[in-house]
Amino acid sequence: MSKLIIKNIKLLVAAAHTFPEKVAGKAMQDLPVVENAWLLIEDGIIAGFGPMEKIPSTENAEIMDASDRFVLPTWCDSHTHLVFPQSREVEYTDKIKGLSYEEIAKRGGGILNSAKNMQEADENQLFADAMQRLQEIVRWGTGAVEIKSGYGLTTATELKMLRVIKRLKAESPVTIRSTFLGAHAVPTEFKGNPDKYVDLVINEMLPAVAAEQLADFVDVFCDRGFFSIGQTSKILEAAAKYDLKPKIHANELDFSGGIQTGIKHKALSVDHLEYTGEEEINALLESDTMPVILPGAAFFLNLKYAPARKIIDAGLPLTLATDFNPGSSPSGNMQLIISMGSILYKMLPRETINAVTINGAYAMGLQKELGSITPGKKANLIITKPIPSIEYIPYAYGENKVEKTILNGIVQ
Repeated sequence: MSKLIIKNIKLLVAAAHTFPEKVAGKAMQDLPVVENAWLLIEDGIIAGFGPMEKIPSTENAEIMDASDRFVLPTWCDSHTHLVFPQSREVEYTDKIKGLSYEEIAKRGGGILNSAKNMQEADENQLFADAMQRLQEIVRWGTGAVEIKSGYGLTTATELKMLRVIKRLKAESPVTIRSTFLGAHAVPTEFKGNPDKYVDLVINEMLPAVAAEQLADFVDVFCDRGFFSIGQTSKILEAAAKYDLKPKIHANELDFSGGIQTGIKHKALSVDHLEYTGEEEINALLESDTMPVILPGAAFFLNLKYAPARKIIDAGLPLTLATDFNPGSSPSGNMQLIISMGSILYKMLPRETINAVTINGAYAMGLQKELGSITPGKKANLIITKPIPSIEYIPYAYGENKVEKTILNGIVQ
């Protein structure tokens, strides 16, 4: 049995012997901590923790000293598109000139541009590039990530993307969840008949994805200019036959009904949420669906900001994620997202930490193995540089506060 004891931890954060599956409302301000602590890891699993005056025998254990440092659970990034063929900085110039996200898409940019490049991309190169991005986000403290397809828009290319994600799962120490997002946009050749493309997703793509067991979840971009409530429901009903639980792109561009549609189909999460009012909040309160806000996309696209404070103050849980992708959020830096949560969305520092740990884990169905420092969970941990307080994490928005990332008990 391998044993690692981290000792002299200045502050052990999100540490409890029992931890809720998600935290909501005022409870998002609660973040259990242990000062001057030790933490025991056995065979990659958290085995115990406590104050230094009760540290167990260190015989036959590797010792790590964390003096002046905090230890936290790794970030859980529940919404990314980090398998992509190339960046889209040319569109960035169009955006600066004043073109909207929808206008860029109508010109063949956006998702359709990535789809064209994806169809021509080499699978091994896609894997190598994505692995490099994974290694980068680990350095910023991410230990679990959801990755979507959706830049294929043909059966063969969607499967290619999902196979890359499957290979990443096998070869990376990061905990990865895979989402089939064939309904990310309507391909150019189906513009006059989007229902025909929906039929392709249902009758050809879904069975092929299920046959190779390539996805944990299914997603649909249910919004103005993309897929309607009826089309979304049709896809989700078909996906349910393959036990693919929904995670929905909803209400980024308008009050689209995407949130209610996700809830109706028992979606694990509904993501984006720039257009969220009382009706949407009340529907979420009657569900187990996790609201997920993607600050990077709203910031990069100059969209209105989702009403994070209203969501939390209504008693709901909330997750923050990066939406890491080449067109609308080209960053997987969760520390920046934490800072945006406080600066742009008026979330308290402890609320942001809960939003990217236990609630992020819930949004990927991983709350029983990740998201808190609890015995029996995976030892996916951040050891910070010497920092003065929890508040310093969102405060110092340009600094990498992570000194070491531990995944499955192993320093990366």
